[in-house]
Amino acid sequence: MSTALIIVIAIAVFVVVALVAMLLKRRAVEREIEHDRLSGEAFAHRDQADANANRARDLGREAQEERKQAEEHAVASDEHARAAQEHAERATELEQRVETAGRAAAFHDEQAAEREDRLA
Repeated sequence: MSTALIIVIAIAVFVVVALVAMLLKRRAVEREIEHDRLSGEAFAHRDQADANANRARDLGREAQEERKQAEEHAVASDEHARAAQEHAERATELEQRVETAGRAAAFHDEQAAEREDRLA
């Protein structure tokens, strides 16, 4: 083999090795960029997940409080309905007594008028 051929082969091998090294370096840089990008996205998603979990916890507490107040209002509503029914029954009873007292007043008014007519 001639020296020139060996030099050409050596230069070709060197060029190929240099190209492979550059490609490997470029690939490593791209992987690191991709790693950093994915790491940033993962951090952002983790942060958002934590914020959403906190919000869900807060909303859960708020929902429990609203449910408790709804139950308290339902109990109060039942008590008010019961009291309203008692008042309505008492009013009906009093209205009947008003009617009876009115009839009695009319009767006694007639009796008084008769007695006054006899006096005259």
